[in-house]
Amino acid sequence: MNSRNVKLRSTTTKLVYTGMLIAISFVGSLIKIQGSIALDSMPGFFAALFLGPVYGALVAGLGHILTAATSGFLLTVPIHIVITLEMAVFTYIFGVVYEKSNGIIASIVGILLNGIGSVLILAPITTWLQLPLNGKAFIMAMVVPLSLASAVNIILACIIYKIIEKRAR
Repeated sequence: MNSRNVKLRSTTTKLVYTGMLIAISFVGSLIKIQGSIALDSMPGFFAALFLGPVYGALVAGLGHILTAATSGFLLTVPIHIVITLEMAVFTYIFGVVYEKSNGIIASIVGILLNGIGSVLILAPITTWLQLPLNGKAFIMAMVVPLSLASAVNIILACIIYKIIEKRAR
């Protein structure tokens, strides 16, 4: 088998895993914590560890859009587009930090970005769009449940990755 076939197989395998993780993300999108906050990002964080940060960003971004769609885009389509981009960027950063340091530091960074950073980015947008829940009220209502959901999603992703990594040895 030549190197081109190996590379193609590797890419094909990664695409198949990506598709499966997006499907798992959809299932997680149906497990709601509050409003459109759900257990949809675990496959994205797992993909960032297992397949690499780019694939993790793709899975997390698509996972959020699926959650928003199954929730009826509660925070408006523009807000959910911003959240989709945030999820992709934050998952990518999580994967890069994991590669350069360790799971604990990456998890802390991921939880802080996804739980607090995302809300701080969204608060002025919610005010600008004049949503009923905006500004400081938005921050107060979203930080705790989003941080909790982020912690659950990220910790589960790390645990599953470690189990699979051990079995692969």
